[in-house]
Amino acid sequence: MAIATDDILVPRSLEVLKQGQAASGAFVASPNFPTYRYAWLRDGAFCAHALDLCGETEAGTAFHAWVGRSIEEHRPMIEHAIARIGDGDPPPPEEMPPARYTLDGALEQPDDEPWPNFQVDGYGMWLWALAEHIGGPAAVASRPTIELVAEYVRATAPLMSFSCWEEFDGGEHASTLGAAIAGLEAAARLLDEPRWVNEADAVRARLLGRFVREGRFMRGAADERVDGSLLWLGVPFAVLPLDDSRLEATVEAVRHHLYRPGGGVYRYCGDTYYGGGEWILLACSLGWYEAVRGNDDAVGPIRDWVRSQAHTNGDLPEQVSDHVQAPEMVAPWVAQWGAVATPLLWSHAMYLIMESAASE
Repeated sequence: MAIATDDILVPRSLEVLKQGQAASGAFVASPNFPTYRYAWLRDGAFCAHALDLCGETEAGTAFHAWVGRSIEEHRPMIEHAIARIGDGDPPPPEEMPPARYTLDGALEQPDDEPWPNFQVDGYGMWLWALAEHIGGPAAVASRPTIELVAEYVRATAPLMSFSCWEEFDGGEHASTLGAAIAGLEAAARLLDEPRWVNEADAVRARLLGRFVREGRFMRGAADERVDGSLLWLGVPFAVLPLDDSRLEATVEAVRHHLYRPGGGVYRYCGDTYYGGGEWILLACSLGWYEAVRGNDDAVGPIRDWVRSQAHTNGDLPEQVSDHVQAPEMVAPWVAQWGAVATPLLWSHAMYLIMESAASE
């Protein structure tokens, strides 16, 4: 990856990702934020992809091996969920496979503040990242695990679940379906089985039939708001060609409603988590899209803003609180969980991905 010689954030981002990878291969979401001392499939998929792009493929291999071991360790739980869904009796959310595991691949212990773990998108994102990592059909030994995860994504995609932001909000989310589409299409490549393309097309039909209004994608089937995660429908999940008018209108809506020129990108209007600030990873997601579309002039201001948010040691936070939507909600979250998660590995991963795309 070609980078500017004055960009000290690239080597620091690589350092943060590698230091945040446990001996097991798992990536901790944030080492200094107790609530995030777990390994999410979602975050880890992007971390592994970023390291792949930077030539650190051994780290990516270690992560994917950890996911495979974790999945197989909990195969009975996943198979049980698939079977019950097939029988028309889905397990309750707390009995579904989790969105996050401990760094050793175990289920977290229940406590007084249970996590909203039934999130389908991470499993789809893992399949997508694995296909990007391998670049072709998977080895025979990996096929049973890939098939199991693909079956789980197929079975759970129609169900109501929590979003990539750990929120229920009606239970139907466009970004979750986008991740499912990308994961199922990845399974088709990894397993060399076209039937998974058909399964992806079925999810795509649902997405297009229920989540598009006035020519753009909505956050939820009954939620017309714009959401920063909708950027992923184009890059990297490619649910439609990037020049499709529905995708272009969606990105334009993100630019209009959520992007603060000279700043970052909000998750959605009305966000109150730590006041609802600007998210580093979403700014980089927009920059990634702009780079892929060849909009070089649009990447520069995003890059400059992200670099300016790095702490003195080069660490990037999850979000920035300079221009929050709900100022009165900053202090309550700080009192509950401490300062904003810093460093957030996903923020650093997305910065590396944006820079890689911009250098092509």
